[in-house]
Amino acid sequence: MNSLEQLRRHTTVVADTGDFDQLARFNPQDATTNPSLVLKAVQQPRYRPLLEQAVAAHPGAAASTVAEHLLVAFGVEILQLVPGRVSTEIDPRLSHDSAASVATAQRLIALYAAAGVPRARVLIKLASTWQGIQAARQLEAQAIHTNLTLLFCLTQARACADAGVQLISPFVGRIYDWFKKTAGGSWDEAAMAGPNDPGVRSVNEIYRHYKRHGIRTEVMAASFRNSGQIVALAGCDLMTISPALLAELAQTTTPVPCRLAPPAGEVTPPPPPLTQAAFETALAADVMASAKLAEGIAQFIADTQALEHLIRARQG
Repeated sequence: MNSLEQLRRHTTVVADTGDFDQLARFNPQDATTNPSLVLKAVQQPRYRPLLEQAVAAHPGAAASTVAEHLLVAFGVEILQLVPGRVSTEIDPRLSHDSAASVATAQRLIALYAAAGVPRARVLIKLASTWQGIQAARQLEAQAIHTNLTLLFCLTQARACADAGVQLISPFVGRIYDWFKKTAGGSWDEAAMAGPNDPGVRSVNEIYRHYKRHGIRTEVMAASFRNSGQIVALAGCDLMTISPALLAELAQTTTPVPCRLAPPAGEVTPPPPPLTQAAFETALAADVMASAKLAEGIAQFIADTQALEHLIRARQG
C-alpha cells in the first residue's frame, strides 16, 4: 500500500480544499473549506460560475449576504463528492461576537436545508476564541454541529470540550511556523522533526487529554507543512490535508504505523470547566497561541474582504 492508503487504516482523511476536481481524485471522507480556500477557488475559471450565479441570484444584496450564499453553494457541490461532512466557516469578523456568530450559523444551516442538505452533514467553523466557543455551545444545543478552528493550545481544546463541540482543528503547521521563526538560526530541522515537531507535540497532548478523560470531541489535525508531520500523527481521529500532500502520500510507500492511540488505563473525569477569566489568562500567557490566533483571524478577515470585493465588482 502507498502511504495514503496506510494512513486511512488509522485515521479518517479529510481534504483541505475548495477544488472539486481534487476531491474527486482523492476520495476523502469529509472536506473542509475556509475564506482563503474559497477566495482562491473563485478566481479560477473552473469555479467562477458559482460566483456569478450567487451574484445574479441576489441582486442588490449586501456583499456579505452574497458571500454566505456562495459559501453554501460551494458546500453543496462538495457534498456531492464526499460521503461525509463539509465544514463551512462563518464570517471571521464575528470571532468575538457570540450572538452574531449563532445567528450567522443558523442562516447558513437554513440555506443548506433549503438546498436539501441535512444539518448532520454540515459543520459550522468558528474561531477558537472564548466567544466562538460559547457560540458553539449554543449551536450544539440546537443540534448544529461545530468545528472549532484556529486552535493552538490545550487551553483552547479544554474549553471546546467543556462546550461539547463536535470537532476541533488544531493547527500543526502554524505552530511549527511560529517556533521555527522564533528560533531563527538556532532551529535544527532534523532534531525538531517527527514526534519532536512542536505542532505534532501539541496535537499529541490534546489527543491524549481527550482520550484520557473520555471526551467525545473529535480531534482533526490540520495545517500541515510536510508529510512527516502527518505520519507522526497517524491514529489521530481525523486529518485535513491539502491536495499537494495527499498526492505526495499517494506517490510514496513510506511506512505509516499508528502513532496515536487512546492511553491504556481507566478513563478519569476531566478537570473542572474553565471560566472565561481562566481561559483568557492562560491564552494570554501562551505567546504563540495568542499570536497565531490573532494572526489567523486577521488573515481570514482579509480574505473575506477580498472575496466581498470580487462580489461587488460583479454587482457593478
